[in-house]
This record gives sequence, C-alpha cells and structure tokens, in this order.
Amino acid sequence: MDAEEIRKLVRLEDRHWWYAERRDLLRRRARDLAPGLALDIGAAGGGNTRVLKALGWKVIALEFTREGGQSARERGLEVVRADAHHLPVASRAFDLVVALDVLEHLSDDRCAVAEVVRVLKPGGTLIASVPVDPGLWSAHDVAVGHLRRYRRPEFLALLESAGLEVVESRSWMVLLRPLVALHRRRSSGSDLDEPRAVVNTALGLVVRLERHLPVRRAPGVSVFVTARRPLALADHHGPR
Repeated sequence: MDAEEIRKLVRLEDRHWWYAERRDLLRRRARDLAPGLALDIGAAGGGNTRVLKALGWKVIALEFTREGGQSARERGLEVVRADAHHLPVASRAFDLVVALDVLEHLSDDRCAVAEVVRVLKPGGTLIASVPVDPGLWSAHDVAVGHLRRYRRPEFLALLESAGLEVVESRSWMVLLRPLVALHRRRSSGSDLDEPRAVVNTALGLVVRLERHLPVRRAPGVSVFVTARRPLALADHHGPR
C-alpha cells in the first residue's frame, strides 16, 4: 500500500465498520488461546495489536511502512519495521502469529507463510485473513496494493503445503458480497473512505448478523482462517 492509503487506514481503523468487525473476529479467536508471545504482521496503526494486548498477550507489532510504524509508535506500541518475507525474529519464538489482510500484498506468499511457520512454536497458532474470489478484482485491489485475490481452496492449500493444520476457516462478508460486487464494478479507486454515520452503523449491523447465521462456507469477500503448527513439524530453516 502506498503512503496515502496507509494514512487513510490509520485514520479510519478505530471507527470504520469493517475494521471494527475484523477486530472482533480476531478477539473471538485469540481469547480462546492461552496468552503468550504474539507477532502481529502488517500491524499498520496497531488496532489488532491493541486487541491482543487487551487479552493479555505480549505483542510485537511488525510493519513494513514508515507511516504505519510511526502511527503505531505514537499509540505506545512496540513496533519493528521489517519485511514479512524475512522476519527478523528467532525461530520457534511465538505462540501466536496474526496476519490479517497481509499475504495478498506480498510478491512471494509462500516464502512469507514459511517464515510464519518458522517463527511459530510447535503447537503455535496462526490467525490470518485474505480477500477471496478473483472475480471481485477491481480498481480497489489495485489502489490498495493487492497482488491477488485468493480462491478459498487455494489459500487453505497454501497453508497446508507449509505444514500448518487448518483448525477453522470461515467466509466473511457473505451478506454484503452482492453489494460489494456491484460497487466494485463501478469503482475507480480505493474503498478506504469514511462512510456517513448512518451507513457505518447499518453496515456494521449487517456484518455482525453473520455471527449468528450458518454462512461459514458460503461465498464471501474474505476468508478468516485459524491454523496450527503441529508439534512434530520439523524446521526447514536454521535459527536467526
């Protein structure tokens, strides 16, 4: 993402309906795990990092961009500026790695997933999300720096090929998918804009409704996955 998109993200993430629900999805998965050491890859302004800290995790926020790293530091968070292809942390160090809407930005997603596996402790957890359905590709994807939209089976296969065990996968933004598809066909740039208060509230209610409906396997706009590093998985890289 370019600098302007990062600045917009940081301005919006505390109050925008999409970021609010994504934080809640993270919260509901992380709260079932025993708190330990976590790595938040692609932390930007640190919204997800703060969720983990509130749950008792010790968190290192990793951010590639100068703008995102500066914003997270201004919020009192510990930030490391680094490339997700080469994580500057020790092998088998983390109980949890979070990578929400990160992998679609990376030129070598297989390398990044291998790095995630390397830094996870045996039995450690990855919580990740990515945009799905190449048919939804639009000017928005280009504007925010996406290199791909995944097919759900393709993304699960990517994680499993690195040795991770998929514990849970669920579609997200199923109810809003028709609206997103219509909007994206007409869009000419990023959707990272602040909606009017009434629209923000209404869309937030719709995505929260999904929590109570059997739509985990239905086509959505994103997929949210929890995966685990097996206890017996061998390391493929030396310690760093």
